[in-house]
Amino acid sequence: MHRTRHSVEVAAPAAVVYTLLADALRRPLFCPPVLHVERLDFDGPRERLRSWESARGDIRSSISARVQHPHERRIEFFQLKHDAPVETMGGEWTVEEAPGGRSVVTVRHEFTVVGDRPHDVARVGLVTDDNARAELESLRRVTESDLALDDLVLSFEESVRVNGPGELVYDFLYRAADWPGHVPHVPRLELTESTPGVQVLDYDVLLPDGVVRTASSVRLCFPHAGRIVHKQTVPAAPTAAAHIGEWSVVPDEHGVRVITRHSVLLDENAVRGLPAGVGQARLGLREDIRRMSLATIELAGRHAESAVRTLPRRPARAGNPLP
Repeated sequence: MHRTRHSVEVAAPAAVVYTLLADALRRPLFCPPVLHVERLDFDGPRERLRSWESARGDIRSSISARVQHPHERRIEFFQLKHDAPVETMGGEWTVEEAPGGRSVVTVRHEFTVVGDRPHDVARVGLVTDDNARAELESLRRVTESDLALDDLVLSFEESVRVNGPGELVYDFLYRAADWPGHVPHVPRLELTESTPGVQVLDYDVLLPDGVVRTASSVRLCFPHAGRIVHKQTVPAAPTAAAHIGEWSVVPDEHGVRVITRHSVLLDENAVRGLPAGVGQARLGLREDIRRMSLATIELAGRHAESAVRTLPRRPARAGNPLP
């Protein structure tokens, strides 16, 4: 059994820090290595989660059980399914009160590695250390912000109805490598899909103010559910510290509804210096993301609708009624 322990002192009340840690579904927004989290089931303080994380250039997924102990400000976790060479992985988060309204956050890991080979042990240890430090630092930065969390986080969704097959809408969204030349705000895009359904994108974005910025994203594709979730590991917006979202293609009796959802964590240092203030920065960022998302959805809709063809009706003949 190999053990690690990492701590950070935070200038924020323990209750505030614990509340942020307990919200597993928002971890991708506040923790750089975490790409996406889905809750499989929950029963009071117990929950099962599927998570995708970056691990020193690799993308790994795991299924974990978590048990929350809010009165102790403690969260236990244990991986039920994981990628080799990890054999077992578990641990706990604790948040302790410190003098002056501060708190100490600690994460402990215990793990075993198949065969206990030194190289594999060292790699698992390095990934565990990297991700623990990154999450603790992000947690400290967010909870110590002068801005309220509601001001730092921007979440919204938009939708468009499409009179066409959902499969073709999803096909357009999935084939992002074909977007340059079709999607005006994406002049360049390079896509790698080493594992089916896991896409790594490096691309340029033409922002509404005419500036071109380079961004990177990881997308997880679920074709049977008509969903693509994404996280910008290098955000396109200069005022964003993190950006996660989802495309959903939802069939109904009239065609499909295409929904795009976004959650953005603002970069406090970037918005603080803007003359228009945080409120205007939020409005401007929302409008920019909304405009680009709707443009992409509308193109996906036209792609689906233009592929729908109605067979011409044959002329009626005597004794041969139209079908």
